[in-house]
Amino acid sequence: MNELSNHQRAVELLQQLGLKEYEAKCFVALSRMPKGTAKEISETSEVPRTRVYDAVRVLETKGLVEIQHSNPQQFRAVPIDEGAETLRQEYESRMETLVEAVKGIDPAPADDDEEVSHEVWALTGHMAIATRTQQLIDGAGEEIVFVVGREEVLTEELFTHLQAAQETGITVVVGAVSERLHDAVQQALPDANVFVSELEWLSSTPTDSTDNTTISRLLLIDRNTILVSSVHEAASEAAETERAVFGRGFTNGLVVIARRLMATGLETGDDPTISEGD
Repeated sequence: MNELSNHQRAVELLQQLGLKEYEAKCFVALSRMPKGTAKEISETSEVPRTRVYDAVRVLETKGLVEIQHSNPQQFRAVPIDEGAETLRQEYESRMETLVEAVKGIDPAPADDDEEVSHEVWALTGHMAIATRTQQLIDGAGEEIVFVVGREEVLTEELFTHLQAAQETGITVVVGAVSERLHDAVQQALPDANVFVSELEWLSSTPTDSTDNTTISRLLLIDRNTILVSSVHEAASEAAETERAVFGRGFTNGLVVIARRLMATGLETGDDPTISEGD
């Protein structure tokens, strides 16, 4: 069952990286054998034999398959590490081209170019929220206050961005909802101002037993930009989805509420981490 699951997952991931279904199935099949003919690939991959040749030719042009011109022809997949690196480079190249293309498109005319400070936007998905978090950290000018509610938030990429902000002179304050998370952050960022959060509602068990939602991250940038995310804990980790709300503007209601809560609840020693500033 586990082998079948891994096989299906590999095919799906290859498709997400740009391969078509038959191409992905043929590559996975070849990865399971030293070499194979079109007939053997078809039997292992369940791809029609007449379609194997087309799929393998595409894989060859992508640098994922080698061909031996014997009779019958023999095919073999490149080592998986080499294949993964080839796909990574192609993926990154496509992303760079995409960014250039989108940036080169003339913007549509807008009625009002001014930013609306009362708007709140929603964002879904751990990767998307992590990327937005890193972008906001990189754009900070004076101060970053970041509260960690779940261990999954603590990634090497996050620490790299926080460390880079520190090195530019930006004040970085990191709160954690437990001593364990505090120690993990302090070890990764020894020069940061790290503390255990006094916001009890971040870590306390909800009185409503049906509420399995926990705060994942709370980020306040320069006291005028806020991102708050939460995760509804499910029986399976695969079923858990991180969701966030994001607001910008010093008078934005979401930002004001978060700023006031953090000003009264996030303290390190005798000095508050932030002030209301309203």
